[in-house]
Amino acid sequence: MSIRLPARRDRGPVDGLSGPARVDRRTKNLTKRLRPGDVAVIDHEDIDRVSAEALVACRPAAVVNASPSISGRYPNLGPEILVAAGIPLVDHAGPEVMALKDGVALTLEHGAVVADGRTVATGVLLDNDLVQEAMSRAREGLSDQLEAFAANTMDYLRRERELLFDGVGVPDITTDLDGRHVLIVVRGYHYKEDLETLRHYIREYKPILIGVDGGADALIQARHKPHLIVGDMDSVSDDALRCGAEIVVHAYRDGRAPGLERVRSLGVEPVVFPATGTSEDVAMLLADDKGATLIVAVGTHVTLVEFLDKGRSGMASTFLTRLRVGGKLVDAKGVNRLYRARISGASLLVMLTVGLLALFAALWSTDGGRALLQVLGARIDDLWSSIQGVFG
Repeated sequence: MSIRLPARRDRGPVDGLSGPARVDRRTKNLTKRLRPGDVAVIDHEDIDRVSAEALVACRPAAVVNASPSISGRYPNLGPEILVAAGIPLVDHAGPEVMALKDGVALTLEHGAVVADGRTVATGVLLDNDLVQEAMSRAREGLSDQLEAFAANTMDYLRRERELLFDGVGVPDITTDLDGRHVLIVVRGYHYKEDLETLRHYIREYKPILIGVDGGADALIQARHKPHLIVGDMDSVSDDALRCGAEIVVHAYRDGRAPGLERVRSLGVEPVVFPATGTSEDVAMLLADDKGATLIVAVGTHVTLVEFLDKGRSGMASTFLTRLRVGGKLVDAKGVNRLYRARISGASLLVMLTVGLLALFAALWSTDGGRALLQVLGARIDDLWSSIQGVFG
């Protein structure tokens, strides 16, 4: 099902908006070079929340999407985030916009995309009313997506039964996870905020830090060094791969590993983990199989809405993986609510005050103690008199 939105002919503040085009079919690749004032040109059906938040962080002048931003398959969250942030979103502009040269000056005349004085594409400028209308229609088809999700879940269970139940196929690694807490970071929902709130937990418990692809860069940016980097290596930087962490390349079941050559070209020999599903699944299964006592997840998918919002059939594997690791898995937000630093600054001050009072009482209860306190008092009086003499 595809939702066709009505064209909006009224003129608005977006008319005449201009900026250099930044073109890429993969939104997560585009955000690496998107700068404030650029016009992001993407081909992203059903813009998900993570992609939208990454675009908003880059502060583009506008976003032009060649595909439907809300196809109607399910109520995806991305367009609502872009519109709420005040970023004009020209929707369903057609495949012609992807042929634009990177850096060409674009002007948006409401739904029209103009380059070099000619209209190269025409889409629909989404506003909040249109987004809410499309989301309402998308919710009507949610049952179909739930059925497809359930079918994908059963298919994954059939193909990866031995891995899920018995850990067959999990490779050996040199990093020791046995009996340790493990923190898995995915550059997903609110990962920056969650890492900030967990800084005391990380300092106190010193968990094994696993970055999933770009999650390794997130750890480094938060001034932590990852012990393990897991993923297909499509969104992690070369600097992160060279940081000294052990590398586990996520490969397809047929043995293909697109990220393997890249890692080896950097002079690093990785471990290969062939498995169906997502890289965050691989990280969780690896931590569980190697004896982690607690797995804390940052930026990963938690709810069914988030699984569907990712827009990939493979997210069914994440659902089953979470069932597999069971009680070991805790979302970062849960850790933040349950965990507090064992000794706060205020508590330490109270303890110090109580200790000094107890010491004073103990000394005053004996003759020798009283004499000592009297000597200390006399010394303090002499010191104070000397200070007054100098500054008086």
